[in-house]
Amino acid sequence: MSVSASPLERVTVTMPAELVAGIDRVERNRSRFIAEAVRHELKRRQRQELLRSLEEPHPDSLITAELGLENWSQGLPAGDLNLLDPSAGVPLQWSGEQGWQEPDA
Repeated sequence: MSVSASPLERVTVTMPAELVAGIDRVERNRSRFIAEAVRHELKRRQRQELLRSLEEPHPDSLITAELGLENWSQGLPAGDLNLLDPSAGVPLQWSGEQGWQEPDA
């Protein structure tokens, strides 16, 4: 992924000298290294937030889960009905103790 693919913005970052020296030992372009590290951390935090949201879903999504996707989709406006194909996914049910689980066969 190229940093120059989007508009660039200059920022000033203050960090310990030994951290800067460590960057300089492994990378000639500090900006590229820091941008890559920040991208990596942002992705890590997004994954962490997704996992947290799966463990503790928003109350509105619990209502949807209780209804079931098919029943929920029936409440959509007529033009939006083709957005969902309940038969295309894997059936899941929410358990407060175990999170999202496939129903027992």
